[in-house]
This record gives sequence, C-alpha cells and structure tokens, in this order.
Amino acid sequence: MIRLLCFVVAVPALPFRAKLRLEAENAVLRHQLNVLRRTLHGRVRLTNYDRWFLIQLYRWFPSILQVLIIIRTETLVRWHRAGFRRYWRWKSRPLGGRPPIDMELRVLIRRMSVENPLWGAPRIHGELLKLGFEVAQSIVAKYMVKRRVPPSQGWRTFLHNHAPDIAAMDLFVVPTIGSTCCMPSSSSGWIAES
Repeated sequence: MIRLLCFVVAVPALPFRAKLRLEAENAVLRHQLNVLRRTLHGRVRLTNYDRWFLIQLYRWFPSILQVLIIIRTETLVRWHRAGFRRYWRWKSRPLGGRPPIDMELRVLIRRMSVENPLWGAPRIHGELLKLGFEVAQSIVAKYMVKRRVPPSQGWRTFLHNHAPDIAAMDLFVVPTIGSTCCMPSSSSGWIAES
C-alpha cells in the first residue's frame, strides 16, 4: 500500500525531474564553455567559484558526470570529498572551554597527592588556592594520583557474616494487621489475602 502511494506521488513529478536533470546538464556545459573562453591558451584554470558551482551541481544531479569534459570525474569527486573534510574539520573545531593546565601545576598536584595520601581533592585544592593557583577542584581531582582501593567483600564473606540475620529474615514471618499474609490454598497452592 505504501509503495503504491509512493508510486502515485512520484509519477506526476517524473517529467519535471527529467527536465531539471537536463537543465543541470545544460548548465554544466555552458559553464565549461565559459571557463574555456576565459582560458584560450594553455591549461584550463578553474577558480574556487567554478569548483563550488560544479560540486553543488554534482550534489543535486550526479548524472552531470556524463557531460563533464574539461575535468575528470575523479577530480570532481575528490573536490567534493575534500569539501566534506573541510566542513567537518570546521564543524569539530574547539570552541573554547577551560584554558589548559601548565605541566608544572599538574606535577605539583600529583606530588601533593602522593606525599599526602590522606588528602583528597578539596584539601589539595585549598592548599593550591593558598599558594595562589586559580584552579577548579574538579581539575585537581582529574590530575591526582588514583589509588587502588581495597576490594569490597565478596558474596561468600557477606553470606558468612550475615547468615544468622538472613535466616531470621527469610524464615520467620510475623503477620501484622496492615500487611498481606500468604496462606496455603487447598486447590491452587499459595494465595495472598489482604
């Protein structure tokens, strides 16, 4: 049903699409003639505008590759890819943020955290502020030496330490007035009463 609907919508646009493709090919041919008129002798010199124009037409009408004469199709595709690379390099440029931390300050933070193992990031941050360094506490925590924390107890140790409490909790039920109580039923096992 969806394909039929897409077909019904696409059929009226077919003549216009073919006409647009033909107009794009004509525009490319005219542009190539203008470039050739500009450079009568020697090698063809393309400006950035010429490259941009051909790339934009290629983006919208890839069939123009068939009518390109003054440049190879690989060249046009290479320009297109280079434009994408430049665009995404520009898009992912750093937009600012915190200024970088000097190497000497990083070394000082590490040294303070190693020499004073009981000091955390707030204490080292306070000492750095007393020394005249304007740095955030999160930066201090980032550059501190990470210490290995002893692992927590395993399941076996936990069960051994808390076995009497677990048994008392699981095996003895004290029904109260506001709680639900489970009672055995003769036909279907356990049922809950409220």
